[in-house]
Amino acid sequence: MSTQRITTDEAPRNDNPYSQGVRAGDALYVSGFGPVDPETGTDVEGDVRAQTERVLDNVAAVVSEAGGDGLDDVVKVTVYLADLDDYDRVNEAYGAAFAGDPPARACVEVSRLPDDVRVEMDAVAYLG
Repeated sequence: MSTQRITTDEAPRNDNPYSQGVRAGDALYVSGFGPVDPETGTDVEGDVRAQTERVLDNVAAVVSEAGGDGLDDVVKVTVYLADLDDYDRVNEAYGAAFAGDPPARACVEVSRLPDDVRVEMDAVAYLG
């Protein structure tokens, strides 16, 4: 099976050695994104809810670039939190973004995230 690297200016880009997304058949694997504004290259200001909204926008941009319908095609998400005390606020933004049938999900607390952001997510989408 061949793979296709997915790249978009609508999600943050950096010089680290990974792709924003990789499509393998009907599956799209979206790399982990923090709350970076792709226009400015800086972390969004605000609380963890605002950061969560930006993260989900970044994931949706990669899915859309691959030919999908944004978050509607996401089937699995992993949420990485710097502090599980943020769990409820993250769920508020997450629930609003995935109204209806939310994807499968795992959520873990990690010791630290790049740039000391509060939340990061990666995802798998089905584009069939």
